[in-house]
Amino acid sequence: MSKISVVMALYNTPFEYLQKTVESILNQTFQDFEFIIIDDASTLEYKEFFEQFNDERIKYFKLEKNSGPGVARNEGIKKATGEYVAIVDSDDVYLPKRLEAQAHFFDKNPDISL
Repeated sequence: MSKISVVMALYNTPFEYLQKTVESILNQTFQDFEFIIIDDASTLEYKEFFEQFNDERIKYFKLEKNSGPGVARNEGIKKATGEYVAIVDSDDVYLPKRLEAQAHFFDKNPDISL
């Protein structure tokens, strides 16, 4: 089980944006995470794109029917095994210490939840 499950809903995001997003997640200073990607029935093919990273933390799933980002995120959360869940959009870029800072904050403040 990972400390953090990073969940990303994906739908037809251009590869150049997605590349930056994935790299920003994989290059976090905090490495105890799984990266769950839920493809909301994109018309673009992403499977090989994610395989190129050769990272066992990446877990890619493709939905059969497009249902919107909320449904895709909820599917990702259902698959999450981490103590914490972080949401990332497919065109976001995380600063390198984001997961580290968030895990530290929640570990030190167990009475807080979002």
